[in-house]
Amino acid sequence: MARYALGLDYGTNSCRSLVVNLDTGAEVASHVFNYPSGQQGVIVDPRDPNVARQSPADYRAGLVEIVVQGLAKAQAADAAFSADKVVGIGVDTTGSTPIPVDRAGVPLALLPEFKDNPNAQAWLWKDHTSHAEAAEVTALAAKLRPQYLAKCGGTYSSEWFWAKVLRCKRADPRVFEAAFSFVELCDWLPALLTGVEDPLALKRGVCAAGHKALYAEAWGGLPDKAFLAALDPALAELRDRLYATAYTADVKAGGLCAAWARTLGLPEGIAVAVGAFDAHMGAVGAGCSAGKLAKILGTSTCDLLVARNDRPLQDIPGVCGIVDGSVMAGYTGIEAGQSAVGDIFLWYVNQLVPKSDGDSQGTVFARLDHEADKLKPGESGLLALDWNNGNRCVLTDVRLSGLLLGQTLHTTAAEVYRALVEATAFGARMIVERVRAYGVPVDQVINCGGLAVKSPFLMQVYADVLDMPMAVAASDQTCALGAALFGAVAAGAFPDIEAAQAKVCRVRERVYRPIPENVAVYSELFALYRQLHDGFGTAAWGGGMANVMKDLIAIRERQRQVRGKG
Repeated sequence: MARYALGLDYGTNSCRSLVVNLDTGAEVASHVFNYPSGQQGVIVDPRDPNVARQSPADYRAGLVEIVVQGLAKAQAADAAFSADKVVGIGVDTTGSTPIPVDRAGVPLALLPEFKDNPNAQAWLWKDHTSHAEAAEVTALAAKLRPQYLAKCGGTYSSEWFWAKVLRCKRADPRVFEAAFSFVELCDWLPALLTGVEDPLALKRGVCAAGHKALYAEAWGGLPDKAFLAALDPALAELRDRLYATAYTADVKAGGLCAAWARTLGLPEGIAVAVGAFDAHMGAVGAGCSAGKLAKILGTSTCDLLVARNDRPLQDIPGVCGIVDGSVMAGYTGIEAGQSAVGDIFLWYVNQLVPKSDGDSQGTVFARLDHEADKLKPGESGLLALDWNNGNRCVLTDVRLSGLLLGQTLHTTAAEVYRALVEATAFGARMIVERVRAYGVPVDQVINCGGLAVKSPFLMQVYADVLDMPMAVAASDQTCALGAALFGAVAAGAFPDIEAAQAKVCRVRERVYRPIPENVAVYSELFALYRQLHDGFGTAAWGGGMANVMKDLIAIRERQRQVRGKG
């Protein structure tokens, strides 16, 4: 009898389901739900571009639709399929996306008194309102607990758990005081499915705990109370209402509870795996292993590497985290990435590219890809920095911004587009060079996500800039696929995640290989990119320009406040 698993993938703008045949590796059916709240699912504030929240109500509504419709599509597509053959469910989400919950585990945003309060919603990964709090965490850890920073690249980010929680307390004490606990989205959804309401009883994933909340067994789990109290005594008190142990994603979080089994049309009690972040499960779905970097290309990027945890591994300044078990049990996960890639291209197309009547977004992208592909590297004389949403790695500084250098009165839209694509590739090369410098081999890149599939032009640029083969995962939905595989392992369908990968994960036939003449030119351009990167990025490496972007932001914020008061 065929066996199936269900992967649930919660992204920035939508969520999706994926039904996978565990015996053939076939992806049987999928269904997507676009979050209805805010702008493309993101609750924003026109007064503050750093705000990015989401509605837990959207998550619940999406859960019902993607599972019910996904199962119906699977039944129509595969005569052998039936819901009672689904053995396990895995869940991946964005992160750090913490949700303030009450004592019963209910998100505050679902309560009448908080439903319209953005601070009671889920704090989406790309919410950067806590940049000042992140700087405080970094400064205090550098003084008191340098070992904390050594495992997260040297700088704590405003995208991460403690900074957001502290910001919530300061920005909205009423919400903070009403919150019994804060639960990552990737932990909340498995708890919801398994009917575990008590925030103290649900199983938290080591992926979120280690990469975003400074959790490590080496120092007893979460940061100690003395450290947290030095940030704010309320954080020390909150520690007791969080968790003491975190689990890898191949562990069973529980069985599907009766209520959700009825709602979704699935067998009660089937395994629900511990949750993890989308990029980490996407790396597994792409087939990552030692020496193979998985690059999840989307609105932002996340780069994942794994190294056997029975061998010594140096701390790597500038990466997002080094966490045992965060990607796969038995391996240390190394996470890096860029704060914006697809978002940069979307911004450019939506805001700045001239359009004709009837032009769709897809048409514009196709035209830009075609025109940019006809240009030679360096032909435009343009060079850009890919910091339109800050820098995640290796500078870890959200208060950096984009830059385009070399414009003339003859600069075309396609030339600018190519420069932006090249900038994201240069940013990717900075990450590869950093991890290699600390002894981690990178022999091949496996790319996944819509950009990798839709844009051969972009893939070739990346191959040329990084001077490495670029493979593309066969699955269009590696995050959901990885989630499904963890659900299968939690159910006992495979002995471990490597066995599941060997059965299911594949790459596409076409591999993008470096073109030597392009590699040579990009080596020259990368030297200039690095000069801009170091000069504008940090006073420690640069030549006196590190204040420029931040001073511009300070002036912007001051003037927006003046306008708001007027």
